[in-house]
Amino acid sequence: MRRSGNRRSVGAVSESSFYKTERGTIFRLKEDDEGRLSVELLQTSLWVQGPIGMAGLRVAPTTTKLTERQIQSLPQ
Repeated sequence: MRRSGNRRSVGAVSESSFYKTERGTIFRLKEDDEGRLSVELLQTSLWVQGPIGMAGLRVAPTTTKLTERQIQSLPQ
């Protein structure tokens, strides 16, 4: 797995960006090599499928993009 900034890449299969909402919800947005998006929420120590509508939260002024250091502390 290679990392670049706030994105993780697994070959050319998918890239992920990680965010935290104002209420503290951590989610990752995955984009596959064909441009399809999916959202996963961090619940305790597990990533679970989230509603695709959460993808829009990444541009909310109260949502922050996680730093590389923060991302490294998250469960895989």
